[in-house]
Amino acid sequence: MSLMLRPLLVLFALLTVITGLAYPLLVTVAGRVLFPDQASGSLVMRDGKAVGSSLIGQSFQDPKYFWGRISATTPMPNNGVGSSGSNLGPTNPALIDEVRGRIDALKAADPQNTLPIPVDLVTSSASGLDPHISPAAALYQVSRVSQARHMDAAKVRQLVLAHVEPPQWGIFGEARVNVLLLNLALDGAR
Repeated sequence: MSLMLRPLLVLFALLTVITGLAYPLLVTVAGRVLFPDQASGSLVMRDGKAVGSSLIGQSFQDPKYFWGRISATTPMPNNGVGSSGSNLGPTNPALIDEVRGRIDALKAADPQNTLPIPVDLVTSSASGLDPHISPAAALYQVSRVSQARHMDAAKVRQLVLAHVEPPQWGIFGEARVNVLLLNLALDGAR
């Protein structure tokens, strides 16, 4: 029995060191060296302070800011711990009421806007944490934001267009605008 026990304990100790210490340490060091921004959570810094992550949406309610997608996370919007979609189907009355409410809020915030409302402004993303909106959703909000900030609409539109990110490697996904980065650029513009 002791002849079998010793090799088992040595193998257990060796695998513990390799999989429990060496491999995680190697992956952590490689991540910090090769991808320092991503390994740190893709934090967005302003004046030496973290103001958010470029990977997690934030709720902007003020008319002078661009608004992102609706967050379905609980108990608060954009809660990384509670990441999930609403799981409401397209015929669910609760989803229909939520969409109507968002349409009403968008129209109330900018009554003169006659552009069609992009779908991503009235629906939540699958994770509830999406930091991006479509270029159409950002352009839809230009008149409201420019009026609230007393800025030239052409300047705000140009800022939106400068923040359009193309599809990943030119083929994966859609063009998108990171709402946090756009709003921070907007705060810095004058």
